[in-house]
Amino acid sequence: MTGPRYPRLIESLPATVPFVGPEVQERAMGHAFRARLGANENVFGPSPKVLEAMAAQGQEIWKYADPSHHDLKAALCAELGCTADNIVFGEGIDGCLGYLVRLLVAPGDAVVTSDGAYPTFNYHVAGFGGTLHKVSYRDDREDLPALLARAAEVDAKIVYLANPDNPMGTWHDGASIEAALNDIPDGTVLALDEAYAEFAPESAVPRIDPEDPRVIRFRTFSKAYGMAGARVGLALGATPLIRAFDKIRNHFAMNRPGQAGALAALGDRDWLAHVRSEVDSARLRIAAIARANGLDPIPSATNFVAVDCGGDGALARAVLQALAARGVFVRMPFVAPQDRCIRISAGTPSDLDILEQELPAALQEARAAL
Repeated sequence: MTGPRYPRLIESLPATVPFVGPEVQERAMGHAFRARLGANENVFGPSPKVLEAMAAQGQEIWKYADPSHHDLKAALCAELGCTADNIVFGEGIDGCLGYLVRLLVAPGDAVVTSDGAYPTFNYHVAGFGGTLHKVSYRDDREDLPALLARAAEVDAKIVYLANPDNPMGTWHDGASIEAALNDIPDGTVLALDEAYAEFAPESAVPRIDPEDPRVIRFRTFSKAYGMAGARVGLALGATPLIRAFDKIRNHFAMNRPGQAGALAALGDRDWLAHVRSEVDSARLRIAAIARANGLDPIPSATNFVAVDCGGDGALARAVLQALAARGVFVRMPFVAPQDRCIRISAGTPSDLDILEQELPAALQEARAAL
């Protein structure tokens, strides 16, 4: 009796996933987290209109969703200043990144990213056999000039940049990204991950022609629109590149409730403004709690705040573990020197009450353990 025969590439990959969900930790601990502040979810939720639209699709769930996403694309065109031919959808930005790598990267092809940037992108590159080249952060920001210089050195197919950045929450001015476009090497595509763009200052969002073949941009309904569980993401790029996605994408990846919810979300600007206001307030309070405990919050243009614990990754990890034991779920960057920080998502006032209550004892325990 024989089993499956894995390709050599798959056999060579580590048996790991980019993230361990809080549910896994809860099962291991035997109790739920009291404050879920680690996954950068929008705890303020989607618009009530989104919930209504998604619920209404329950009666239609026997139907496949529109694989062309016609209505949703039409609504987004005005929002993004593009045509329907510039948009492709996927299962969140994660799915879209996977499609991009599958489309452009053959085994051995070079891809450039920042050391410590969003690990799911790296996961896709490794899974399709690409060769990752990593550039260090500079002053807790991704170093765009260094990324593009490395891309020229290694003839990269893709350069990944998140703006605003995860896990640090820092950002580049849009004008600086625009100025760097002419430094993109021939044959290289800049993958610009803008998952947190709705939380950023307007000046952080570059103005780039959707038909510029050097750039593909990514947006999501998981963050500001509060639909992380629906998995709705999109890529915005030049028509020939977007059309090429049809060769490899899962055409029925987006379900009917997800499409309906995203369309309703775009129509409720008041709710988006409400979420932004709540996130602004939460960021200010997280920063105040950090400072009250002698920690240094890093300015953020996202729905989370990276908090510098001082010391190194060992201290931050001990703080994270001590908070988890007290029912507070947070995460931390994976790579030094950013791993001196913990990353705290914007929470409700009651979530942040728990953080404020538990952080002093967690810090004391972490420092004593080291």
